Amino acid sequence: MITLLATVQSFLTQPDGRIVDCLDAYLYYGFMPRPKSDEKRSAILEAATRIIVAQGLSAPTAGIAKEAGVANGSLFTYFETKTDLFNQLYLELKTEMASAAMKDLRTGAEPREQLLHLWQHWMKWAVSYPEKRRALAQLGVSDEITPETRAAGHKTMAGVAGLLEHIRASGPMRKAPMGFVVAIMNSVAEATIDFMTQDSSHARKHCKEGFEALWRVVV
Repeated sequence: MITLLATVQSFLTQPDGRIVDCLDAYLYYGFMPRPKSDEKRSAILEAATRIIVAQGLSAPTAGIAKEAGVANGSLFTYFETKTDLFNQLYLELKTEMASAAMKDLRTGAEPREQLLHLWQHWMKWAVSYPEKRRALAQLGVSDEITPETRAAGHKTMAGVAGLLEHIRASGPMRKAPMGFVVAIMNSVAEATIDFMTQDSSHARKHCKEGFEALWRVVV
C-alpha cells in the first residue's frame, strides 16, 4: 500500500515540486501553456532574418524553426501565422534601425548637424547588420506587411520625418509630397550603403558624399 501511494504521489508531483491531489488537476497542470521565452522569440526572429536573406519570403516556417533550434509547433506559440512573424520582424527591424539612427541625437543642434548625425548612425547600422538591412528591404516591398504594421513602422521614424520636414521647408522640395522626399532619401541611402560596403576602405568618404548629395537635393 505504501509503495502504491508513493507511486501515485510521484505521478502527481509537478517538476516544480507542486503536488496535485487528483488526476483532473494533474491533467490541467500538465497541459497548461508554458510561459513564453524571450530568448526563443529572439532566436526565431534572428533565424527568420537569415532565412529570408538566403531563401526569400517564400521559405517555409519549418526551415525557420530549424534554424532557430525550436520545434515547428513551438514557432506558432510565439507567432500565430507566418504573416504574423513577418509583420513583427518588420516592425522590430524598423524600430531597431530608427533607434540606432537617433541614438544620442542632440535635439538642440542645428538642423544640418542633426541630419548628419542621423545619416551617419543609419549608415553605420546598415553596414554593420547587412542581413537585417536586406531582410528589411524584402519585407518592405512584401504584400504580407499590413497597413497597420506599416503605419506603426512609420511612427518609429517620426523623429526623422519631422526633421526632414523642417529642413525642406524653404528648399526646392518644399512642395513635393513627403513620400517622394523620403523615397529620394532612401535611394541615396541605398547607393551610399552599397559603396560603403563594397569599398570599405573609403566608407567614411562615401558616407559624407552621400550626405552632401542628400543635403543639396533637400535644401
